[in-house]
Amino acid sequence: LSSGEALSLVSTSTHLLVVPGCRPGKIVQMTQAEVQGLCIKSHAIFLSQPILLELEAPLKICGDIHGQYTDLLRLFEYGGFPPEANYLFLGDYVERGTQSLETICFIDRIYGFYDECKRRFNIRLWKTFTDCFDCLPIAAIVDEKIFCRHGGLSPDLQSMEQIQRIMRPTNVPDAGLLYKDVQGWGENDRGVSFTFGAEVVSEFLNHHDLDLICRAHQVVGDGYEFFAKRQLVTLFSAPNYCGEFDNAGGMMSVDETLMCSFQILKPSEKKKLNPNSKLSIKVTSSCITIFKVEKHPS
Repeated sequence: LSSGEALSLVSTSTHLLVVPGCRPGKIVQMTQAEVQGLCIKSHAIFLSQPILLELEAPLKICGDIHGQYTDLLRLFEYGGFPPEANYLFLGDYVERGTQSLETICFIDRIYGFYDECKRRFNIRLWKTFTDCFDCLPIAAIVDEKIFCRHGGLSPDLQSMEQIQRIMRPTNVPDAGLLYKDVQGWGENDRGVSFTFGAEVVSEFLNHHDLDLICRAHQVVGDGYEFFAKRQLVTLFSAPNYCGEFDNAGGMMSVDETLMCSFQILKPSEKKKLNPNSKLSIKVTSSCITIFKVEKHPS
């Protein structure tokens, strides 16, 4: 980056970090040029990385955020702000929450995001974001043992090479390689994807010499939920989702030995907040060491 570009990014990050001292939901003042600049830089970074990320622990894994920006900051407050800690986000950064722009800018038309862009800036900015989204990696493997993606498994996914061959930018469909919900194979009630069951999970792990699937996409009451004898875990990181679900938000920490633990944002914390009071970025966390994934010997 040039000195001017670096200064612009630092300025934008400073704007985004003002929120912890403000009341929940306070809009961060960003210019369209700042937001577009972040999108352009992110677009280039995404394309420079493989579509199937190969990551090393330690790192934190987060599920859906859905524009709940103050909760994203709470997760960072607990786990450490980047670059102090590394994070893997499993998608659904925007939509439904009220601060999708802040959320996606900090981590870099559907369900409200289109309307938010149109209301706060213009439709061209929404198109800039969708172009950026079409370049995102779509899956990751942590230390050759933990397979991570937004949705889960698909009957069309037979090898990792299928993912690696996908050319970007690409508009990833709801079905095909990127399945959706967890029960053998069956069609989703929405008719746009597939459900998959415990036997499918076991077969996939055995075939690819993996130990765990980590996915997001569905609200789970405790912020995380196991399936298929702890061979799959669902993460959801937006507590009190849309103000309608009494769910917790969860983040999974994976240490160097692949010991996995969970930090929980309790929904009760959200309910206690006075909308006119300042937000205290404090996580009432349940850090529960649950299980260990066997790491390949070096």
